[in-house]
Amino acid sequence: MLQRYFFLGQRDKVNLNYKVMKYLLSTCIICLGYLTISSSCGLNRHFENSRRNTEKEVTISLIKTGADRYSFYLPLLKDKKVGVITNQTGILSNNVHLVDFLIENKISIQKIFAPEHGFRGTADAGEHIIDGKDSKTGLPIISLYGNNKKPKPEQLAGIDIIVFDLQDVGARFYTYISSLHYIMEACAENNIELMILDRPNPNGTIVDGPILEKEFTSFVGMHPIPLLHGMTIGEYGRMINGEKWLKNGIQCNLKVIHCIDYNREMTYSLPVKPSPNLPNDQSINLYASLCLFEGTNVSVGRGTEMQFQIYGSPFLPKSDFSFTPIPNFGAKEPVYKNQLCFGENLTSIPKVNQLELKWLIKAYNSTSDKSKFFNDFFTKLAGTKKLQQQIIDGVSEIEIRKSWKKGLNDFKEMRKKYLIYN
Repeated sequence: MLQRYFFLGQRDKVNLNYKVMKYLLSTCIICLGYLTISSSCGLNRHFENSRRNTEKEVTISLIKTGADRYSFYLPLLKDKKVGVITNQTGILSNNVHLVDFLIENKISIQKIFAPEHGFRGTADAGEHIIDGKDSKTGLPIISLYGNNKKPKPEQLAGIDIIVFDLQDVGARFYTYISSLHYIMEACAENNIELMILDRPNPNGTIVDGPILEKEFTSFVGMHPIPLLHGMTIGEYGRMINGEKWLKNGIQCNLKVIHCIDYNREMTYSLPVKPSPNLPNDQSINLYASLCLFEGTNVSVGRGTEMQFQIYGSPFLPKSDFSFTPIPNFGAKEPVYKNQLCFGENLTSIPKVNQLELKWLIKAYNSTSDKSKFFNDFFTKLAGTKKLQQQIIDGVSEIEIRKSWKKGLNDFKEMRKKYLIYN
């Protein structure tokens, strides 16, 4: 009996230990499972975020510009006599220039038409460009800047179609859209087709600034649009046609070869400088905001390596930041050459998402002689006299923006029917 009870006690003890161990093991498994699920959710979120970021990067890298859609447009150019308006930005994703590519594919190019800054994009802003020949291809180059902004009938003789491929930056006073206007008008008058090879707008999300008033129409502002229009050059061409802005309301035979896998929310970094004084993404983003200084006595950094990323003048208060413009590529005679300028360095500020007025207002309020701050070019750039007067009168930036609201809303509504991309 004693032996029996002894073994019963041991069995109970073993059973008890087994139950405790089973309970502890179950608890550990449950805790481990919870931790695994939590960790898995965290990892899933991490990988999901990584996947989304990667997808965005891949999507952006897979953008096909109009120029890259050659399987679509080459058949449309076959057996036709072609004129091309382009510059250094007219490249395919493999860095082959459009003109070279068309020649390689037996397209019969008759002439090259060049906008401001020339075919190779090396001329200063406003510099006179003469006609000539391209040293590489031997093709004749016709300048569309200076006194010959619109191709003459004799310059278009024998041409069946013009291919337009220029990288725009989305600002009203960036003259490539003005060149587009005159090309469209000349094509319409001479019964010539126009094909635009579209490219993304690096400032495509921004629609801002005063609407141009008709009496201030010039080559730096030809249409009643805001200072930043938020459209690609292909969309803009559709709007010129649709709104009948060409002379006598004529319309041209326009075909836009649109981009693939692009929407305007994407960040788009230009592979080539669109002009000599826009060297990087920061300058392109700040261009519209700082270009208004070109209608004042303030330098925007021409003659430095930080063009459109700094501003300053000898008439602003001394500060920690200064620069001295000297002749360089794109600025043979910069404003305030060899003079010390004080101002502000914007090279590292976050990307702007509107037309910024704060630097213009700050500079006006702190200049040594306000009567000499603005020059006649300012109203052409602004497209209105109101902005200059508002700044002189001390109107706040908030109130200035309110005065643009109706015009911007009307423009956004009007442009909807011409948009190609979301």
